[in-house]
Amino acid sequence: MELSQLRTFRVVAETLNFTRAAGRLGLTQSAVSHQIKSLETELGEPLFIRAKRGVKLSSLGQAALEHAVRILDEAEALRERITGGEHSPAGRVRAAAATQAFVHLFAPLFETFMREQPRIDVSFRTTASTDQTVAEILNGMADVGFASLPVFSPALKITSLFEDELVLVVGHSHRFSGRGRVTLEQVREERFILFELGGSIRRATDEFFNKVGLQPSLALESNDTAFIKLMVERGQGISLLPAWAVGDEVAWGWLSKLKIEGHELKRTVAAISLARFQPAATRAFLEFMLGRREELQKLAEGAPHHDESRPGPRGIRHR
Repeated sequence: MELSQLRTFRVVAETLNFTRAAGRLGLTQSAVSHQIKSLETELGEPLFIRAKRGVKLSSLGQAALEHAVRILDEAEALRERITGGEHSPAGRVRAAAATQAFVHLFAPLFETFMREQPRIDVSFRTTASTDQTVAEILNGMADVGFASLPVFSPALKITSLFEDELVLVVGHSHRFSGRGRVTLEQVREERFILFELGGSIRRATDEFFNKVGLQPSLALESNDTAFIKLMVERGQGISLLPAWAVGDEVAWGWLSKLKIEGHELKRTVAAISLARFQPAATRAFLEFMLGRREELQKLAEGAPHHDESRPGPRGIRHR
């Protein structure tokens, strides 16, 4: 078997689509199909299960992917050792995190990184939960993930980045608006708009409710952060959201954030990657993010983005 076959196999496993894999590799679809067929013939087993809407890894294919990734990593390590780091890092980095975290926290930093490292291609994979982010790293679909702790796996390297806090969020016309703090007893009377089960934010809120003996009255559940904020703004309920997710809306006066007296809902967010050799591009990306801890912490505390292309109070754009 050849390294080119393993690279093709890895890309097809990532995209689960021969046409998209061919586009990424700069090959024809027939060339990709031929390489996969040759690899399957050599191994004596199918790597993919064909379906009408694409393919999925077979059980053997999943095991083969783990070996292929290790072989390709070792080949990259050899290349780096021989060249002696003569050039700036080149390659690709696939980052995974929840959609709202990408939008509110990481996107500006990623843009800076790509400007500073033009030879590194960064792609993004959005996930629905911390568990999915971890799975993406473990199965080789992503190189670096961002997720709230706790995360447990001996196969992972876990490095803390910043601490965030879930705050109580109400609409500008709510009776709590502008108070700064409310008591737990006052909160018990309210209807909540929460994330759906499975996500790290919902897990943190459920742990808090169990701790204080509160059974929230649910107005609705959604995994769409923008929708949750809009419903809170319109008075359909209150919510518990990360301070970083509502920085702009609080600054514009659409929402008000409060703390619950005697309680703090803090989480630690970490960068996670496989605890083994990492290509130069991945190492450069991790070092960049770790070097921006202070900036990330400020964003996590709810500092507004000050993006002048975004709307201010309804219908008004900042100039």
